[in-house]
Amino acid sequence: MQLYADIVLPLAQPVYTFAVPGGTDVAAGQAVAVQFGARKFYTGIVWRVHDRRPDFKTVKPIQRVLYDAPLLSAQQMSLWEWIASYYMCSLGEVMRVALPALMKPSGDTEEEFSGDEFRPRAECYVSLAAELRDEGRFHEVCEKIERRAPKQYEALLELAAAGDETRIATGEVARRLLRADYAVLHALERKKYIVCTQRERSVERGGSAFRLPELTAHQLTALNALREQFAAGKTTALLQGVTGSGKTEIYIHLIAEVLSRGGDVLLLVPEIALTAQLIERMERIFGSRVTPYHSKLTNRRRTETYLRLNRSDGGEFVVGVRSSVFLPLKHLQLIVVDEEHDASYKQTEPAPRYNARDCAVVMARLTGGRTLLGSATPSLETWLNAASGKYGRAELTERYGDARPPEILVSDTLRAARRGERKAHFNKLLLDRIGETLDRGGQVMLFQNRRGFSPYVACSECGWTARCPHCNVTLTYHKGGRKLVCHYCGHTEDVPAKCPSCKVTDVLPMGFGTEKVEEEISRIFPEARVARLDRDSVTSEKAFSAIIADFEARRTDILVGTQMITKGFDFAGVSLVGILNADNLLNNPDFRAAERAFQLMMQVAGRAGRRDDGGEVVIQTSEPGHPVIRQVAAGDFEGMARAQLAERKAFFYPPYARLTSLTLRHRDPSVLRNGVMDLAARLRTRFGRRLLGPMTPPVDRIREEYITEFLLKIESGASASRAREVLREVLRQTLGAKEFQTVTLSCDVDPQ
Repeated sequence: MQLYADIVLPLAQPVYTFAVPGGTDVAAGQAVAVQFGARKFYTGIVWRVHDRRPDFKTVKPIQRVLYDAPLLSAQQMSLWEWIASYYMCSLGEVMRVALPALMKPSGDTEEEFSGDEFRPRAECYVSLAAELRDEGRFHEVCEKIERRAPKQYEALLELAAAGDETRIATGEVARRLLRADYAVLHALERKKYIVCTQRERSVERGGSAFRLPELTAHQLTALNALREQFAAGKTTALLQGVTGSGKTEIYIHLIAEVLSRGGDVLLLVPEIALTAQLIERMERIFGSRVTPYHSKLTNRRRTETYLRLNRSDGGEFVVGVRSSVFLPLKHLQLIVVDEEHDASYKQTEPAPRYNARDCAVVMARLTGGRTLLGSATPSLETWLNAASGKYGRAELTERYGDARPPEILVSDTLRAARRGERKAHFNKLLLDRIGETLDRGGQVMLFQNRRGFSPYVACSECGWTARCPHCNVTLTYHKGGRKLVCHYCGHTEDVPAKCPSCKVTDVLPMGFGTEKVEEEISRIFPEARVARLDRDSVTSEKAFSAIIADFEARRTDILVGTQMITKGFDFAGVSLVGILNADNLLNNPDFRAAERAFQLMMQVAGRAGRRDDGGEVVIQTSEPGHPVIRQVAAGDFEGMARAQLAERKAFFYPPYARLTSLTLRHRDPSVLRNGVMDLAARLRTRFGRRLLGPMTPPVDRIREEYITEFLLKIESGASASRAREVLREVLRQTLGAKEFQTVTLSCDVDPQ
């Protein structure tokens, strides 16, 4: 009997049917090579096998099967289907983000395809030599090299501590654990103190005897509450703890319990580079069990990780960013989503525009596992789910040990200006506190949520501003190199010597970003060592690590940064945090502005005084009486949450409605306008007052394309799946018309 296979290709297309050649065994989840079109060869995923011949004349056969086992489990396939349905995209678009690049080779010829196929490589593995298993001989060698070769000595100690049966790969993680580079290891091998072997990269797991941190009484209470709720059947729980309360210690205990019984754990973090401290801490406790997964790894390393996990029998611990939710953890029992409120979990481009936090909840439900959401300032949707009993909840209301919450001071910028107590962009209160902190040897973090030197340049005579020729937005001034940069399309140009419009005056920087803050604070405190942490200063992972290492080692006194400094850091020396322009956070045209402002200010405030000597936070604002500012000063999360939820309920916003954003783009404004009007009429017929728009966004042209938006609100009690079904039908009717086929549509479900 002739069999056929529906196959997903990494394209924004539906599944395609291919013939299964006789004698070829294929199963759902298997990767195969197929010819698509006249000559293109792609990697595809078999979705289902059946005996129904499609209705077209020629059915192309599968070329060959790739890899020795299916790449997707039934649970993963269910997750892909849920994402494609919920986020209104194709399975092919899910495939594009779910699998590492080297696992999806393609080519114009079969030879080109074969040349791009992934082939595993060998790696060097290291263990103590047999003679050093003898304790007396080991101590003899250590005494011999301790003074002459301290790095070799430290590496031997770490190897010995790893255990007799554990072998450590000389990869990234191991070199950090051993504090040894390849030269040190080669020297030890020449002396026959260690044994190095070459084999295909793998990870040999040690035992389950982890050195766990001791818990305080409050932490133990929270841990037991979570255990009880999970045992009672709650699949998702929220751990809400103030910054510095020790949520990570609770994560560690739950992770150890799962690993000890052979289960898999996934720890999701917002951005891997910004949580290096967390990863290193996990490696110190769990050693080689920790598997990082993020974009900074090479394509080869990500592919090796995927295939190794696909062969694993359990006991895996992955620390990764949002794409880690697609990894083949077949024994997944626990997903921890750290800083679950962070917007980085939401993918914006390209499709699928998924939220990894929500996908984690779905994935855990599919695998029979549990999801733990952790945050000091949870999203209102999560908080309401916990408050209503849908999710479990545990709280940590006190900082770890003897650490006290920072004292939060509000400084009125308008009042300071009237009194002549403002210098550059700093109020006297903040400058005084910086001076006092530096005098006693403390460190300072200054937060400004805008990078560059200045948001824009303008002519004081005629009002001309520098704008991007491809986007309807002003260019940001970067003083380093005297460049004007568009942060949307990347366009760069030199600062004009004179105003191009009036030809009379020089153009002047307006407003301020992190670069300008760095310059001004260096001028005011010339003895202080100042550094900057933002997307412009962090040009590589090495540059990022250097900035953080210097600050942690107290070689830097003042760190200026964007929201990069708010996440995942625990610096013992920081006793003062300054928030320079809180108004910029509050005055955004977004229903989440107040929530986001509260979260951001509380998170950055939490960097101060994380030890027993306390800390201070100074918030500069022109609206000291603003409700959110007062709530931040009081640390009143619940007050903010209830006020914002009441407002959202009144105006029909999440969590009381589900939002879907539709963005249409085209280079020709007339084609776009006609398509938009056609779509608006059809949508209004089906959805009525649930539709808002069409609207012109604040930035209505990006990369030469004009933009128009719609917003669809579906009440929580209505069928979201039915609404998506109707929406798909309407979109097909409009965009399927010949005159509108060139209009680009982006559909964003649950936009952030």
